[in-house]
Amino acid sequence: MKKYFKKIAAVAAVAGIALSTAACSNDGKTVASYKGGKITQKDYYDEMKKSQAGQTALANMIINHVLEQQYGNKVSKSEVNKQFDNYKKQYGSQFNAVLQQNGMTVSGFKQNLKTNLLSEAALKDVKKISKSQEDKAWKSYQPKVTVQHILVAKKSQAEDIIKQLKDGKSFKSLVKKYSLDTGTKSNEGKLPAFDSTDSTLDPAFKNAAFKLKTGETTSSPVKSQSGYHVIRMIKHPGKGTFASHKKEIDDQIYRSMSQDQETMRSVISTVLKKADVSIKDNDLKNVLSSYISTSDAKK
Repeated sequence: MKKYFKKIAAVAAVAGIALSTAACSNDGKTVASYKGGKITQKDYYDEMKKSQAGQTALANMIINHVLEQQYGNKVSKSEVNKQFDNYKKQYGSQFNAVLQQNGMTVSGFKQNLKTNLLSEAALKDVKKISKSQEDKAWKSYQPKVTVQHILVAKKSQAEDIIKQLKDGKSFKSLVKKYSLDTGTKSNEGKLPAFDSTDSTLDPAFKNAAFKLKTGETTSSPVKSQSGYHVIRMIKHPGKGTFASHKKEIDDQIYRSMSQDQETMRSVISTVLKKADVSIKDNDLKNVLSSYISTSDAKK
């Protein structure tokens, strides 16, 4: 979950994603009362609009509304639920606790997922990928490969395992006997397929794996932050042609763009200008100044 929030932060930081916003109407309805007095919605509104939190809340509401209006047809409820279910499955019984640690509710987390998808739709609409960007990404791209590995704490032990493999021992039996990776040990050390865009694996691990052909095993231990690995390539399809991987390349470029705050600020600015936002309250005329000039946000 923390990886996800780190990922969404680049969009959230520029899109002003916040969900705990009260809708205030400028009238005399009572929000709270106490002996000898009361606080009306007008009192609350007047106080909130003076505060940074209140101004940010309005900016959040505007951005979320215009994203929904312009790109809502590109993000389905099933897409949001699919992402939500994936995170829920990933964290299992700890899911609610992780949400709480991040100050999130289920509905709030789903809304953040949706807003992130809407922001991605806006990014793809506003920013077009150039051929030079694709050429650069293609040079370092590696297709999805499938490997199995054995993780140990000491280099000497990894070297001994490599020797045993050369002597005819099966990878499966050595995984079961030695591997410290409890997440893959029961599955012969197999990892989910990954490509060069994967950010969850240690770079040294990925680089060593990509050098292997199908059926090959690393000839020396591979050091990572977790320890020492012996890696065996189960399936390496080869790089192939750019055309066969264009979608993955473009997705990789857009992921990188979505993590750049200035890029996303520019995207949100374009979305707001297209929406022709008009700020009616003179005290709030600058709430969108981080994205568009005051003259663009009409009074």
